Amino acid sequence: MLDLTQFEILTFDCYGTLIDWETGILGALRPLLKCHGVRSSDDELLEAYAEAEKDAESGKFKPYKEVLQQVVRDVGAKFGFQPTAEEQRSLSESLKTWQPFPDTVPALGRLNRRYRLSIISNVDDDLFADTAKLLQVPFDFVTTALEAGSYKPSFNNFQRALAKMRVSKDRVLHVAQSLHHDVEPARTLGIHSVWVNRRQGRHGAGATVKSPAKPDLEVPDLKSLADLAGC
Repeated sequence: MLDLTQFEILTFDCYGTLIDWETGILGALRPLLKCHGVRSSDDELLEAYAEAEKDAESGKFKPYKEVLQQVVRDVGAKFGFQPTAEEQRSLSESLKTWQPFPDTVPALGRLNRRYRLSIISNVDDDLFADTAKLLQVPFDFVTTALEAGSYKPSFNNFQRALAKMRVSKDRVLHVAQSLHHDVEPARTLGIHSVWVNRRQGRHGAGATVKSPAKPDLEVPDLKSLADLAGC
């Protein structure tokens, strides 16, 4: 069992870990598919999102709003329709309404009693500012993709966050839902990680790309992490 007393700072991925992004993604994309007469399962749509997002985040850096617009175009191409300009913006415009998982806010409040809290998120600054209001806890450090000029799993995002926190990486525990975006680079960099397996018992990797990475600890939700930490 990972010794949770050795850590000073918990760094969190946001969307997918703290925020129920799969519900948000489906809520934004399903109406588009319906409007264009397309049928798909939730798993098919989420897998299409994962591949489109990965492609959109590769190459020259662009803000996350533009990434999500490209995702809508690529999902449309996959399912055989061309989204309008308004439809292309609908996914990014919906992000600020995506809600925390039921366990998120209470668990963050508990964890904040023992640890300093940090965000490392693939998002624009203003988009996270809207989300931060829903999380109801102050974060000591926030590192966004827009600030870093890169997207996880780039090491740059983690290195920038570490430089900002000014503590040894041995004192940092990264908490995330995505093995590909978070656990894999954290492990390579020697940062301990917790995998919040939000899709436990469900098929596939959902809105994230599959990865064989192994975390130091796996939990089904943040409440379980707070319980293990004795907060």
